[in-house]
Amino acid sequence: MARFFTLFVVILLALFAVELTPPAQSAVVIPWTDALALISARLVTVFDPHVVAFGQTLQSTRNGFAISIEAGCNGIEAALILIAAMLAFPAPWKHRALGILAGLAAVQALNIVRVVSLFYIGQWNLEAFEWAHLYLWQALIMLDALIVWLLWIRTLPSAAYRPAEAEPRSSRAP
Repeated sequence: MARFFTLFVVILLALFAVELTPPAQSAVVIPWTDALALISARLVTVFDPHVVAFGQTLQSTRNGFAISIEAGCNGIEAALILIAAMLAFPAPWKHRALGILAGLAAVQALNIVRVVSLFYIGQWNLEAFEWAHLYLWQALIMLDALIVWLLWIRTLPSAAYRPAEAEPRSSRAP
């Protein structure tokens, strides 16, 4: 357990440090955040054609309400926590890779639901928007990452995470 926790913290710190670098921001974070706004806008336009996305912003052309998807709201941090947990846990690399791909999809799918719901909540009530944004959805995204990780652990072959057993005792009588 101590090995897992130590590895988890080291990997997590490394991933967060890389995420904050200008190359990672320009190559991954900003394009992903812009894509998240665009995907969310396209989903919303199925029901409401008066929505546009530009950059990281989702805006209603009807009433002018807009949300900007900022760092911490793009699902990347939750995904990095999940990736760090999967990389730190003793498992075959094939299972880690599949788990990371499935986990990223799950976290980002829920994050799209988050963005769309906050877009509508904000148009309805700004106080409810603040509460949902700062408390409800922060907890739900992290809970999603935890649940995905726990489900992933359940799919691992049992030998992959079984602790090493003590040496068998000799059956000879003394």
